[in-house]
Amino acid sequence: MQPVSWIEISRDNLIHNINKIKNVLGNHQLGVVVKANAYGHGLGEVVTAVENEVDYFQVDDFQELVGIRNYTQKPILVLGYMNLEESLIATSQHDAILGVFESNHTKFSKLNTLGKELQKKIKVHVEVDALLGRLGSTPEHAQQLISDLKQYEHIEVLALYAHFSDIEDAGNLDHAHVQHHQLKNLAEHLGIPYHISATSGILSDQGNNWGGFMARLGIGLYGIWPSESLFVRWHKSIDFKPVLSWKTTVAQVKTLPKGYPIGYGRSYITSEETTIAVIPQGYSDGYDRRFSNKGIVLIKGTGCPILGRIAMNMFVVDVSHLESVAEGDEVVLIGGQGNETISAELLARISGSINYEILARISPLLNRKVV
Repeated sequence: MQPVSWIEISRDNLIHNINKIKNVLGNHQLGVVVKANAYGHGLGEVVTAVENEVDYFQVDDFQELVGIRNYTQKPILVLGYMNLEESLIATSQHDAILGVFESNHTKFSKLNTLGKELQKKIKVHVEVDALLGRLGSTPEHAQQLISDLKQYEHIEVLALYAHFSDIEDAGNLDHAHVQHHQLKNLAEHLGIPYHISATSGILSDQGNNWGGFMARLGIGLYGIWPSESLFVRWHKSIDFKPVLSWKTTVAQVKTLPKGYPIGYGRSYITSEETTIAVIPQGYSDGYDRRFSNKGIVLIKGTGCPILGRIAMNMFVVDVSHLESVAEGDEVVLIGGQGNETISAELLARISGSINYEILARISPLLNRKVV
């Protein structure tokens, strides 16, 4: 049965984007970030499509770890916070690599006991807060953290890692260089490998000059640019291809007279006789309420403006300029139809947000299929 609304994921475009990044990275290992339901694309669909192309996966939390283990046996690093109980289950049942960000001898002792019982090393990456001001141990305290971890025979520190804070601004990399030097110097002093580059880091400063044994490909995997400046700099040599299309169908078509209110709050009143189509998606599906009276969808390859407010489960568009629109006609919210395209970047500009948020907030309940 064909669903009323669905997400299409292009396997070819996923592989294309990975290959483009591999050309930049050279011999670096490649991890891909599939947190937030693979940035809204669908965890299982994306992991299954790219598993043979990558070395690592990264998720944010325990629930994502449990979900991804249904699709891959590759190494999985949990980048975000897990409590003690989750950490124990993550390592014992799902073979996770833990992100560790501060000394916690109670936690370390129990992980060490677990490793002894399982007769294996509990693997961790230590998160360094290198001038980001978020989760992680500052470089001054990271050495003590590493020293504390070395007390435990069954815990193995595989790597240090950090996050760039504003590397999307390719015009000024001063802060990024300071961050990198802090992490690199610490890693070299301790004799531990490190990683820091996400998509923006890969594409900045000649691609792989940031070093590290691995890069973490996030938004670029999905064919989305982290910033306008990186697009301008790289798009001629790296033609990222968007992976996701969001489609639905027309629920109803009808003609309203002049002076007729549309939607909650009567924020739109028809100025003339208007033919409308009702679209069965809303903010509960991740279609932002900020698109009210500003957004656009594609029907029959033509842009149709949104009239009135986005509701929880539906909204209305003007189709007066189209001929023979009918119930069941395809509607594109993100993606291409005919010669026209609606991008996540366009929707981000309309709503005053960023392309990351537009994609990540798409409901995981929507049917997803790889095409």
